[in-house]
Amino acid sequence: MTEKPLSANEGLKLHSNYLRGTIAAGLADASTGAMPEADQQLLKFHGTYQQDDRDQRAERRKQGMEKAYSFLVRIRVPGGVVTPAQWLAVDRLATDFGNGTLKLTTRQTFQLHGVIKSDLKRTIAAINRAAMDTIAACGDVNRNVMCHPNPHLSAVHAEVLGLAQGLSDHLTPRSRAYHEIWLDGESVHSSEAEAEPIYGKTYLPRKFKIAIAIPPSNDVDVFAHDLSFIAVVEAGKLLGFNIAVGGGMGMSQGVATTFPRLAEVIGFCTPGQVIDVAEKVVLVQRDYGDRCDRRHARLKYTIEDRGSAWFMAELHKYLGYALEPARPYHFDSNADRYGWVEDDRGNYHLNLFIQGGRVLDTPAYPLRSGLRAIAEIHQGDFRLTANQNLVIANVTPALRPQLEKLLDPFGISDSHLKSALRLNSLTCVALPTCGLALAEAERYLPALLTELEETVEASGLRHDALTIRMTGCPNGCARPFLAEIGLVGRAPGRYNIYLGGGFAGQRLSKLYRESVRAEAIRPLLAPIIGHYAKARNAGERFGDFCIRAGYVAATQQGADFHQNLQPEALNAR
Repeated sequence: MTEKPLSANEGLKLHSNYLRGTIAAGLADASTGAMPEADQQLLKFHGTYQQDDRDQRAERRKQGMEKAYSFLVRIRVPGGVVTPAQWLAVDRLATDFGNGTLKLTTRQTFQLHGVIKSDLKRTIAAINRAAMDTIAACGDVNRNVMCHPNPHLSAVHAEVLGLAQGLSDHLTPRSRAYHEIWLDGESVHSSEAEAEPIYGKTYLPRKFKIAIAIPPSNDVDVFAHDLSFIAVVEAGKLLGFNIAVGGGMGMSQGVATTFPRLAEVIGFCTPGQVIDVAEKVVLVQRDYGDRCDRRHARLKYTIEDRGSAWFMAELHKYLGYALEPARPYHFDSNADRYGWVEDDRGNYHLNLFIQGGRVLDTPAYPLRSGLRAIAEIHQGDFRLTANQNLVIANVTPALRPQLEKLLDPFGISDSHLKSALRLNSLTCVALPTCGLALAEAERYLPALLTELEETVEASGLRHDALTIRMTGCPNGCARPFLAEIGLVGRAPGRYNIYLGGGFAGQRLSKLYRESVRAEAIRPLLAPIIGHYAKARNAGERFGDFCIRAGYVAATQQGADFHQNLQPEALNAR
């Protein structure tokens, strides 16, 4: 039997001289706003993606011009915690080099959009001067480590946040390429002088994602990641973590070997074992992940194909010890808590709703200017949440009155006075910059929510949380397959609609209708929402109701997810 050939990216990584490629030469080429194709792949390891403005493609093609190329720059922020000075630094970069906006992502970090090639090095250097970086924010490595961001909810938050930082540091690539290219570090002339003790020369088969949750809050969606740690706390003391492996949201349309998958809880470890466990899970994936088909290369497929028992046995070999049995835990929500809260130290935390995670100024809502004014006086920190929102954290009692005076002039005090449906929404960027987008998401979801809010209001559900998430394609960046209502771009102006996800992120949704036109979404969902308002049981969540009422069947795991995608699925007319 002939072995499958490795994917092209494997050879590219192997011969890249530890991620250097010809990036430096490409940056110096002023004849084009683009980078060579091979270097576009390597740039991801450095935290940046080449994109173009798809709204301008047709006109520029007509005029014989190249595409309007720019770069997305993603900053690595373990646990989503930044200082006011760092917030101000990123805000300045959005003006100096970006498109005038900040994007708060579903991985608790910043993205800058619209950075042109000639400004790319200056942008990344400035990020590093602000004591942040972009290395490993993308690429076939461990990416930004997520962590429950709300310190008022748990006395062990600082300890858990420290572990998030430790995981991020330990799993950062060791190549000096980043420092050489972006920070003018000294070149390493012999590639043999370098080593990647964890990743090796070809790094991982695909991206790897880690999250840490502190129950009862699952605001980081632990079941959506390759590896997650669920804190076990008793009497205010952190005993350790349950370990979940093999989650992931992405799928490729029409490819049955790809699917969303929930992570499985496989055992328990002590705080002192967390970094060792994470490293060994990474090593198993490094050695056994699929390097032939990048669409089938995540840890979820390694476990799905070989079985959980195989994975556990292999992990125990790498560890040299067995994990303890998992301990009881409970999640009640994957949402954020809004408004002011006080912690047991007497400090205050204000959780703001940021629509789609987009921080910008409009005539009606100068949000970016308001947050800049707050950062100029704030003495605590900012916490980016996995739901694209922002916590102004650790506000002292003495400073709170001064900070509150800034909220009304900029309209920020009303940021969370929205319908519960809107407050529980997520969206990816999609058009015009994402090259994978099949349909609108960030630019369309607010208008759809306004339509659906009329139904919600009429049904008496304004204050009842329904999770709704939209992506422009099936790659799942906004984790739509965990939402009670998931809308996934299928084609321009058309979406697959999924129902029945778990309110605490514990259950996949299931396809309800395929390729629904945008204008048909509200007429399709309104009767279901109305039925829920009239026929729900006490305390019953919308996703649970959709299953009980027969709109969708109980959801399944792994490859069974594709039983949802039947060709006879009805289109809304």
